[in-house]
Amino acid sequence: MHELVQCRRRHSRAGATSRSRRAGGEGIVSRFPYLDAPHAVAIAHRGSAASHPENTMSAFQDAVDLGYRYIETDVHATRDGVLVAFHDDRLDRMTDRKGRINELDWAQVAQAKVHGREAIPLFDDLLAAWPDLKINIDPKADDAVMPLIKALARPGILARVCVGSFSGRRLAAVRAALGPELCTSMAPAEVLRLRLASLGRTAPSSSAPLAAAAAQVPLRHFGLPVLDGRFIQAAHARGLKVHVWTINDGDTITRLLDLGVDGIMSDETALLKAIFTRRGLWPG
Repeated sequence: MHELVQCRRRHSRAGATSRSRRAGGEGIVSRFPYLDAPHAVAIAHRGSAASHPENTMSAFQDAVDLGYRYIETDVHATRDGVLVAFHDDRLDRMTDRKGRINELDWAQVAQAKVHGREAIPLFDDLLAAWPDLKINIDPKADDAVMPLIKALARPGILARVCVGSFSGRRLAAVRAALGPELCTSMAPAEVLRLRLASLGRTAPSSSAPLAAAAAQVPLRHFGLPVLDGRFIQAAHARGLKVHVWTINDGDTITRLLDLGVDGIMSDETALLKAIFTRRGLWPG
């Protein structure tokens, strides 16, 4: 990492920006198998969520059938500690049942049907269904942390996953339990510090050790811009990959690839694949 930073410092800002636009993070070598890709990666957000009920096995299957090697999902734990792939803390919006997931046992949650027809997947079933699939995981509640740690601690799983969260506390707990082999993205406070550094508001050392391996960010947060060329350059200078969520229109996908991002999450999996294929980025 130190050699990479020193190399980047020897080049001009214009040269670094040009490299970023041409190849994204191609010069960044990550020790995490999850991030071991020669160019930008396409990530199916909640599976093929634009065409299938989100976070269901049919949505994930559709993404796999399209050739996706990366998916994103969310996890909650039931009252009896069963980990499920589901975004909301309640069943109400997406299913034909009501109630908070952490106040219901798995036997009750299992009766709910997403869009009235699809079962809520067990996270273990998602891991087992496609052993080579890489999975980005967001633990949406504190009580999902320990079941997630137990699931990821099994042999061979850490190489396939990256954990990200809006909660720095949850990320810290997962990092502490699973150790330095776990790939994680930056917590919101870490993203804020990186954004301020990219704007010249702060000056943390580029060689300072980082717990995270990636910055996974939206274009804007609370109306304020997060992602631009300066942010990408600041992340790459610190050895971080940059993934952007959730991008569902072609012009923005194209612009972000031109800007040099390392990954894009989208509900529109067919569209994202078409653009990646056109640019020679789709894995053969």
